[in-house]
Amino acid sequence: MNTFIYMVRHGDSPKEGYERTRGLTAQGYFDAQRVTAILQEEEIDVVISSPYTRSILTVEQIAQQIGQRVLVIEDLKEKKFSSVDIRVSDKELVPLLEKSFSAPNFALEGGESNAECQKRAVKVLKELLKNYKGKKVVIGSHGAVMTLMMGYYCSNYDLSFLYSTSKPDIYRMEFKDQELIDVQRLW
Repeated sequence: MNTFIYMVRHGDSPKEGYERTRGLTAQGYFDAQRVTAILQEEEIDVVISSPYTRSILTVEQIAQQIGQRVLVIEDLKEKKFSSVDIRVSDKELVPLLEKSFSAPNFALEGGESNAECQKRAVKVLKELLKNYKGKKVVIGSHGAVMTLMMGYYCSNYDLSFLYSTSKPDIYRMEFKDQELIDVQRLW
């Protein structure tokens, strides 16, 4: 029996604030309801999330529908771009992403490289595939870390892919054991 991982990129969130505690905008809350409606038909077994508030809020209703709580896993957090916990502006983020994806070991002081982020997040993903074999697992995630996890399995998931995603977004990844065999966008 195959395992399905539903990567759910969080909904729209305020542009200012701390990375961990930024919630959702009114549009983000509205879209979280749409995410829940889309995934309602998927017969989800477990809902897991990054520890960041915006990710938890995006998938929280799915967990409530199946009578569970969101399981929070620290190592699913977004890539740490710098030493501060404040959102990097779009003006600063674009060149930083371009450099990070062209040089996977590049990191700002106090930040994390793409290679480091991918290693910690994929380790969690592999554990989830083992522990929830044959199940349907939702992961509340973020753009960069989601792209890096997906990119570990297929090089098509790169910076161009990241730029093509939306907030929110949903990708259903089908695995046979630890091998990715299919990806479908559901959003």
